[in-house]
Amino acid sequence: MPNADAPFRSSVMRVEEDWIDYNGHLNMAYYNVLFDRAIDEAFLAVGLGPDYLKEANASYFTAETHLCYVRELSQGDAVTVTTQILGFDAKRIHAFQELRHADGWLSATSEQMSLHVDMGARKVAPFPDAIAEKLAYYAKLHEALGRPERAGRSIGLPKAK
Repeated sequence: MPNADAPFRSSVMRVEEDWIDYNGHLNMAYYNVLFDRAIDEAFLAVGLGPDYLKEANASYFTAETHLCYVRELSQGDAVTVTTQILGFDAKRIHAFQELRHADGWLSATSEQMSLHVDMGARKVAPFPDAIAEKLAYYAKLHEALGRPERAGRSIGLPKAK
């Protein structure tokens, strides 16, 4: 297996001018763009990228996300995203991401469930053995990081008294 830092680290990205909303900060939708670009980079390490789609006619789809906004970003800010594999099974990957400003402070987190999809059938399908082996390798490596504090959160209002 290739050596990799734990967690995966994205390339440096910048907040684009067109992503700024009328409040003068990064619009909520573009946090997802940054997280999506970063998970694409991370999943390349396990073999899930454009070449995999062409060769295996399979890919991954996001089934669910939970995004927490911590601190706003502005136009031109340089950011990176870390991606930690929290777990996986025959057909799914549970990942947690942190979006950080170049100065190191946390801007947002995203937790997601990705599904392995047979593109011919357009149905969820088991990972091939080679991908499952890489996922096991990285999941074990990332397990040493511990569970992120924000992982597993839910949204709701407290019950009325």
